[in-house]
Order: sequence, then structure tokens, then C-alpha cells
Amino acid sequence: MNHRIQEGPTYIADILKQEKSLIVAGLLGFLLAGICGIWVLIYGAPIGPEGNIGKAFSFNAALGIFLFSTAVILPFSGMGTRSKAWFRWSYIVLALYSYFAETVQNFRGVDPRFVRNGTGFDEAVSNIFVLVALLLVLFYVIIAVQYFRSRVLNANPEIVLGIRYAMIAVIISFAAGIWISVNTGRFTGADGNIIWLHGFGFHALQVVPFAAWLSMITLNPASRFIVIHLTGITYLLGLMAIGWQTLLGYTLFEWSALPIGAAFFFLVAFILSAWMVGQAYVQHANQRINRSSHGR
Repeated sequence: MNHRIQEGPTYIADILKQEKSLIVAGLLGFLLAGICGIWVLIYGAPIGPEGNIGKAFSFNAALGIFLFSTAVILPFSGMGTRSKAWFRWSYIVLALYSYFAETVQNFRGVDPRFVRNGTGFDEAVSNIFVLVALLLVLFYVIIAVQYFRSRVLNANPEIVLGIRYAMIAVIISFAAGIWISVNTGRFTGADGNIIWLHGFGFHALQVVPFAAWLSMITLNPASRFIVIHLTGITYLLGLMAIGWQTLLGYTLFEWSALPIGAAFFFLVAFILSAWMVGQAYVQHANQRINRSSHGR
């Protein structure tokens, strides 16, 4: 990466070094997801009366990806060493509790969020889980604000622009998570499922900043911002279509305007990234050919 601010990484290895604690916390999520996945394959997902190891699998994997993605973008926040350390360790502690609540309670046959006929311990875990979830949202909003500072954008315009779009999507995802809590479940209306909006919002953290990084290594400066804006806007439009369909209480798996529109917008965002990956491959291949020619 052509990074310009002091605390930012120049190579992926620098990110791994700077944010190894967050990355280890993310890898823990992958490990727990793997354990849950093996259990589901052998014994099935449900554990009576209310546990579901399939949900623990998806939660741990999603949180692991989220922490890993946050580790990659955190050096671009423009935050000082102490501020980053405060955010980093606060988030790790909250993530560890989340892993514990989701995994242990589901293995005990208890829904970690919406306890029914549970013990005092189960109620306490659930209540603390609600507080932890709110703190996860609050702390992430604080870091999201950093990317909307002009000096941070000026230091790394392409990457930070992509992160800005991702942060808007993440806030939408957090809002969907709060909706699930208030709704006491992921289902709404006749066939609506809020979890799709919740999940797709977080994946913007991988899609849009990655597209921004690809634009830096494949496109000329005049074209980069066009592609980043197009990727970010289409991803957000896809989220809005999912959200509106869910708000109406309808399933995404039907042939109607909103689900088709969401699929189209997401497809545009992914095609742009795929095209740039192809461009990067062609450039790399041409460089190898040129080096071979000069070697002769």
C-alpha cells in the first residue's frame, strides 16, 4: 500500500505487526467457529431446549472476520497510539465476552440473548450481553467518526474514502442488530429476516476498502475515485433495498423489485472488484514478461 501517514502500514506485514492482538482475537473466532462447525457436522445444530450451535458457528465466524477487518483499517484512522490502544483492548475484552456468551450458552442449550425459563446465571449472561452489544456499537461509532476527519482523508484519500462508505454500512448493520434486540428476534412481518441486513452491512468492511486498495494499484489517479464512489454507492443501495424489503416484512428470496435491485447493486460492486483483480493480474504478468525480456 502506498501509505502516507506515520502510523499507517506500508505493507500487510506491518498491519499484522501493529494490530496482532486484534488479529489474534479474530483468529480465536475462527477457531471457535471451527469447533462449532465440527460439532454441527457430527451431532447437528440444535441443543435443547433453546441452544443452536449453528448460530454460535455463524456468530463466531462473523465476529472473527469483523475483528480481522478492523485490525486492517485501524492504522488508517489517524488516532494516536494511546487512543488506538484504548479502542483495541476495549474491543478485545468485549469480543471475548461475546465469544463466551454465544458459545457457552448455546452449548448449554440456552439462547444467549432471549432467555426463556433460564436460571439466574442465564439471565445475568443475557443482560450483560445486551450491555456488551451496546458498547460494541458505541466504541465503533467513535472510531468511525475518525475517518470523516479531513486530515485523515487527505493523508490517505483512496483508502479512507473506501473506509467511509464501509463505516456507513456498518452503522446500518448495527442499527439492524438493535432492531433484532428490540424485536426480540430476527424475524419480522410475514417473512422478513433482519439478519440479512445485519450481516451484509458488516461485509462492506471487506468489499469497499479492498476495492479502494485495488484501485490504487491498478488505476490512474483520475479513475480511482470514480470506481471507489461507484463501489460504495452501489453497496449502500443494495443494503437499502434489503432493508426496505425487510421493513415491509417480505423475504429476500422472491422475484420482486427490491430483492432483484439488491442483487443487481451488489453484483455491480463485486464486478468492479473482480475487474480490478483481473487488471492487477495482467499488470503483474506484463511486469514478469518485461523482466524476463530484460534478463535476456
